[in-house]
Amino acid sequence: MHFDLSDAYRPRASFVHRLDPRTKVLCALLAIAALGVIPAGRWALFLVMGALIVGVAAGSRLGAGFAMKRAALALPFVLAALPLPFTTSGRTVFEVPLVGWAASDEGLTRLASLLVRTWLAAQAAILLTATTPFRDLLWALGALRLPRILVSTIGFMYRYLFVLADEAARMLQARSSRAARLGKKRPSLRWLGWTVGMMVGTLFLRSLERSDRVYAAMLSRGYDGRPLVFVQSEMRRADWWALLTTGLILAVLVVIPHLA
Repeated sequence: MHFDLSDAYRPRASFVHRLDPRTKVLCALLAIAALGVIPAGRWALFLVMGALIVGVAAGSRLGAGFAMKRAALALPFVLAALPLPFTTSGRTVFEVPLVGWAASDEGLTRLASLLVRTWLAAQAAILLTATTPFRDLLWALGALRLPRILVSTIGFMYRYLFVLADEAARMLQARSSRAARLGKKRPSLRWLGWTVGMMVGTLFLRSLERSDRVYAAMLSRGYDGRPLVFVQSEMRRADWWALLTTGLILAVLVVIPHLA
């Protein structure tokens, strides 16, 4: 295999790693929900949320900047919100020459707040996966009464995504070996588009065939629709304290804007 997606977990001897998986899942979900509820432009509250996440990263012995750099991968998705400054009413800050688009202060505030929310939420998710093995995450989701079909889908998607990526890499290598360049002549854009379309279709058909074989093999080994996990964990006093403390801090951050 050329791809291995099982290295998201970073084992450390830390307090965060020893917490119950259900505690870490609930804390991460509460943090992401709080980020979505905090009003736009409340920079002090966002700063407190960032400090809380950095504290968890430092407490997990992963380093304060571990999740910061990796969370930057989620920022390009915010590009879909770029029209916000030009479609939100408010005081004009600047205008785009030639086209006459006017950016409002309220729109820029919303865009910047969305950027910060996305960055912090991605950090929370990264810390969750870095401090919890994937099998423990699946067990925690099932223990929290998420639908069985959803838990199974997440598990299969994660486990077999690297197989799909490896199959695509082999197809790309085969295409390269059959599409030698003659001198400085490059393949036309039309040919490349046709080739990519054929590869995507072939990859889809191969995925269907392999999924049938995998499912048949699972049935022959006793699979009954439930993911088999061997994780046994109990909520300890430290888990309850961590969950209670996180919940209180996030509740205060959410309530403060309504009291002002």
